[in-house]
Amino acid sequence: MFTDPDKVILLDIGNVIVNVDFGAFCSAVAAVSGDEQAVFEKFCTGNFKDEFDRGAISIVGFLEQMACDPLVRNISFRELKDAWQNIFSLKPGAAEGIARLKECHRVWIMSDTDPLHFTALLNRFPVLRTMEQFYLSYEHGFLKNSPEAFIHVMQTSGSKPDELLLIDDKPENCLACRKAGIESILFTDWGDMQARPGIC
Repeated sequence: MFTDPDKVILLDIGNVIVNVDFGAFCSAVAAVSGDEQAVFEKFCTGNFKDEFDRGAISIVGFLEQMACDPLVRNISFRELKDAWQNIFSLKPGAAEGIARLKECHRVWIMSDTDPLHFTALLNRFPVLRTMEQFYLSYEHGFLKNSPEAFIHVMQTSGSKPDELLLIDDKPENCLACRKAGIESILFTDWGDMQARPGIC
């Protein structure tokens, strides 16, 4: 089913290739101990983050809005930026799993991410620099919970739905993908992925 060498895997980054620990960011920047959850809800999820992920808010605008918020302690843009970027660690089995996928398929990255996060990811995880192509929300303006994100991939790459397969950890993204006519696998861990019949 998935062993076609012309099949393109659309591979997510967050919680697929790397673990994402927004708690580390919230602890680093909260003005008052106990405000970490409020920081998370304001900056790490919801509309503000979505807008940054879609490229609708600039890096400077993003940092300025956080810096002037009373939930955030008085720190420099550099410290804020570092705290925002220092939240990732490579998931166990990711490098080996990606190498195996590449033996059988083309692998592209498709990620809802912002320019600060993506720069940090590219700098710190060499496995990402080996990818053939990147579809990043902050560049094209679509999030994966919308079928339009996948329609954009097909339109710009010339790919047909049956030539693509999404691997993602979010059910809503898999659902949007299927609405665009593309198969998807809901990711749990690399051990489960390696055990799937026919994935490679």
